[in-house]
Amino acid sequence: MTALSQARRVIRTEGRQSNPPVKGATTIHQGALVVMDTGLAVPGRTAVGLIALGIAQETVVNSGADGATKVPVERGTFDFANHGADAVTEADIGKDCFIVDDQTVAKTSGGNTRSIAGKIIELDSGRVFVRVGS
Repeated sequence: MTALSQARRVIRTEGRQSNPPVKGATTIHQGALVVMDTGLAVPGRTAVGLIALGIAQETVVNSGADGATKVPVERGTFDFANHGADAVTEADIGKDCFIVDDQTVAKTSGGNTRSIAGKIIELDSGRVFVRVGS
């Protein structure tokens, strides 16, 4: 690609939403933490190498092949359940927390078995508010 030699039309998006392809034979429920696993969207789970994208805006069932459907995902700050055995505390605000499943986060990587969910923003009534997605 070369530098511009004339004006170009720029397409702008909010950058808060995306529509990644869903892994085949996968259901992602509305409100679930969505992660990328080898280029395909799946519900959050305990595993390394996952990339947290955001929260599913609707339930999507992909009963077909990999990428046959897409899931609308929103990035932002959302509430998650706090893992009882590895709980996030107020002292952890501003630090990373880690994915346990599609609705739960933990304080640690569980011995390098969990991927980063995002930054801890706040704790309120037992819920952990996490900034998810870039």
